[in-house]
Amino acid sequence: MTEDLLANIEITPREVKDLLTCDDKVLFVDVREPWEYQTTHIEGSVLIPVGQIPANLARLENAEQLVLFCHHGIRSLDAAAWLRAQGVEGARSMTGGIERWSTEIDSNVPRY
Repeated sequence: MTEDLLANIEITPREVKDLLTCDDKVLFVDVREPWEYQTTHIEGSVLIPVGQIPANLARLENAEQLVLFCHHGIRSLDAAAWLRAQGVEGARSMTGGIERWSTEIDSNVPRY
């Protein structure tokens, strides 16, 4: 992958919160597994497990703003990099995942 492909691929939880506040066209995708989503999730997020990302490419590539997250940020970073390689230039991964969201943005989101 080239440097350009990965440029600005990560976004902090604070930046995501601000983005969600001012832009209602953000597709906020939880790439964790269904059991993780049932354990805890961020309100307004849509569950598309990482293994189902390729099957949902058309939906994801049409999003005006696309932010992905997982538990700690590794799976979502991989998914965002894959999406960018498919031409979805705006795909971004939330640094630190739902764990960081819980500690920095909303402590009501349970940690696990």
